[in-house]
Parts: sequence; C-alpha cells; structure tokens
Amino acid sequence: MALFGTDGVRGVAGEFLTADLALNLGRAAATWSPAEAPQVLIVRDTRESGEMLETALAAGIAAGGGHALLGGVLPTPGAALLVRRFGFDLAAVVSASHNPYQDNGIKFFGPEGTKLDDEQEAEVERLLDRPTGSIGRVRQLHGAGGDYVRELELRFRDLDLSGRRILLDCANGAAFRVAPEIFRRLGADVDALAVKPDGRNINLGCGSTRVEWLVERMNGHDAGFAFDGDGDRVLAVDRTRTVVDGDELMALAALHLRDRGRLAGGGVAVTVMTNYGFHRAMDAAGIEVSTTPVGDRHVLAELLRRGWSLGGEQSGHIIDMSFVPAGDGIATALLALEALGDRDLVERDAMERLPQRLVNVPVADRAALEGAGEVWTAVERESERLDGRGRVLVRPSGTEPLVRVMVEAPDERECEEVTARLVEVVEAELGSRFSHARP
Repeated sequence: MALFGTDGVRGVAGEFLTADLALNLGRAAATWSPAEAPQVLIVRDTRESGEMLETALAAGIAAGGGHALLGGVLPTPGAALLVRRFGFDLAAVVSASHNPYQDNGIKFFGPEGTKLDDEQEAEVERLLDRPTGSIGRVRQLHGAGGDYVRELELRFRDLDLSGRRILLDCANGAAFRVAPEIFRRLGADVDALAVKPDGRNINLGCGSTRVEWLVERMNGHDAGFAFDGDGDRVLAVDRTRTVVDGDELMALAALHLRDRGRLAGGGVAVTVMTNYGFHRAMDAAGIEVSTTPVGDRHVLAELLRRGWSLGGEQSGHIIDMSFVPAGDGIATALLALEALGDRDLVERDAMERLPQRLVNVPVADRAALEGAGEVWTAVERESERLDGRGRVLVRPSGTEPLVRVMVEAPDERECEEVTARLVEVVEAELGSRFSHARP
C-alpha cells in the first residue's frame, strides 16, 4: 500500500504517522535529492504533534546527509515560496491542512516550489529503508515568517486597505500570526479570531470548513476571510454575511489579471466541482477554462502543462503561479481585494452563481457506477434538459462507498427536482440499505 496520498503522507499522529515514519521519510527525501548535502526547509502548523514530527523529520534529513532548516510555524505556501526565494533543495511541511488536530501529515516541495509528483513520491518511498551512514546538520531558520510577510508585502505593495475593517478567522492554525500582520501592514483595521492555538483547537469549530462561525461574528466589517489550518485555503464573507467561495474569488481574480495583462495564457484551470456560472462568466469574457478532476494537484499539473498562471477549487484553494506555485489563502484574499479596487465585496459582479445541490448516496460498490446503465441514461436525460442552462455531475467518491450527485440549475426548485430524480435512480440501481447522506 502506497504511503503517499493526494496530499502527501497523512494519518493519525502517533498511530499511522509516527516519529519513526517521519524520520525514515526525512532520510529518504534527503537521499533522493540530487544535491550532495541538500538544504531542506521544514515548517509546520500548530498541532500538538507538530514538534515531535518536525524533530523526527529533521533527524532523518540529517541522517540522510542533508541540512534541516527549521522554519517553525508557517503556512504551507510560505514553504513553497521560500524554497525558491532562498534556493533550497527541498521543503517539507508538517500539516494535515483542514483535518482535526489528531491527524498530521508530511508533504514535500521541490526546488521550484511545487509539490513532488506521484513518480517522485514513489521514488522517495522506495528509499525508506535504505541506510546511508551520512551525517548532516539541524539548524533553526530564524525569521521565516517575516520573510514570507515581506514577500506578500512586496507583491501587494500598491494595495491600500486604509479605512477597511477586516475580520480574519485564522483557524488557530499556521496563519495566526502572519495573516493579521500583512493586513495591518497594508493599512487595514483588523479584528482577528482563532489566533490562540493550543495544539488541539486547530480547525475546531472555526476556519474555512466552518465558515458559519465567521459569518456569525461579522459586525460592521467590510469583509471577512476564513483560512484553513495550514493557510492554503480561504473563503470570504461580505458585509451582508453572504459567503463568497473559491469560484467567485477566482472569477474576480481572472478578470482582474486579464485586464492588467497578467493572466498568463489567457486561461484558468478549475475542477469538475466549479459552478457552471463561472464557466458562463469566463466564456462571456473570452477566457478559456480547462476542467480537471478534484484536487489541487490536478489543477497545478494543468497550469504547468498549459503555461497558465491561475487556477483553483470551489473550496478556496487557489493558485496564482505568478506569486507562488501553491494554494495561498492570504494571497488569494489580498488578490480579491486588489481586484475589487474601491468597490465593496458586496458589489462583486464577476459571475452569477447557479443554485447548486450536492447529495452523497451510499452505495454497495462505488466502482459499479461505471456500468450502471440506468444511472447514465438518467444523467444523459437530465443533462439534455439543462443544456446551456446548468449541468449534472455524477461521480464516485475516491475514498468512500458513495456516489456524489451534483446538480446546478437556474433556480432552486429545478435544482432540487433534478437532484431528487437522479438520487432515486442511483439508490435504485446501486444504493446500499442506508438512506442517502447529505453533506
């Protein structure tokens, strides 16, 4: 069974992801690197297991002849940015992103700031048990957070947030220091929530996966932004307490960058979950859209393949390659405000969202969807009815015995009706004895 999943090695800390495994991963990564004595930046989020895994990972890197540089608590995109900025050979991030505190993970970035691809991760995994006999060093890299903030400040040096009252939800995670700092440096009046991490409260009832917590606390603020535990995602909330997801943030960014001649290749990469309203808006603006499977790894691969700069997901994981080749929640929030200019977030008009409905249907065998004739006949029938007005997406879960039914239609009633018809067919042909679960 492969250790690496869609976002590095991840699991319950101390059970699956042990100090021994972290040490072996560090040694294997240092051995895999073509550099004779690779310099490897290590950063982490605020989980209680982070220090243990950081220490073990650093020991492994040193045992592989590398030099481990401990950057402390820093958002994931900070690692991707600084590995290029300082010419390091690798970066490693100890984080489980939006997962609960009990989980943790390790993911590696190459010298160009991009995550290792599947083949490279497989090569690292093959070296797990290979002894080296080498000795490297472990050192503190002081000021990594300040370096990351300075890079943000340089990129957004023309953005003046004076007079803007901004509310930030930092998820008690990796962004808890740097996010309020950069907003304040750019002139905003900042109120910050979830900035007291205790090792166990990361993502706990807060952050981008619990954006309603931020919504409830909007009180006279011009805009709010909720990050996830490792700071690579963001969702926004306007002053009317309406949530603005990644699709709308991407639409704002795409039109803004296009108008300033900074949308490389004139296209945007998104996933199959991106709202149909985004596609209609980009089509009207003459911006090409490429659709990938779910996952930032697929989005990044498409951007690299096409030479484009902008892409992302509805979840708020948005990549602007011109800044850093990884999702960056803080940079995305600032890019949205830059795109708005003097306008309020309420005045955004980059796209019109179509009502969307997603239902997870428990099934006996998710792989059986491929040969489910009645389901695909129903999908084709509903798609024809919505042609040019909406869309249908039916796909198996990648990890659970579920079939995901998603429908987008011009109004809520039609959306519900189409979804109900499709769910009924999926349950009849593939369903387990359980009723369908709603997200």
